[in-house]
Amino acid sequence: MRFRGGREFCSPQSYKQKFDIMGFRTVILYLVGINIVTFFVYGLDKWKARRAKWRIREAALLTLAVLGGSVGAWLGMNVWRHKTKHAKFKYGIPIILILQIAIGLFLFF
Repeated sequence: MRFRGGREFCSPQSYKQKFDIMGFRTVILYLVGINIVTFFVYGLDKWKARRAKWRIREAALLTLAVLGGSVGAWLGMNVWRHKTKHAKFKYGIPIILILQIAIGLFLFF
């Protein structure tokens, strides 16, 4: 960085680099958070299913996966053994995950 007229001068490239790093960190933190939440929501729904209590809607479970929690949804399905026989979860969650990976690769690389 250089100084011009007493001010710090950053080239447009350095601003882009700072934004890319901050944006990438934000995306990673968001994805970690949404996946942790999704994983435990699947566990909560399984717990409620075993006790014949009010359940979480399937649409809400799928929405969490679409919003970025597909890894948490897939792990929740397998760890809790929940929704593994439903076709829209059995095939839908992996399709959502593959699409999200493809979009992520396209956007960041």
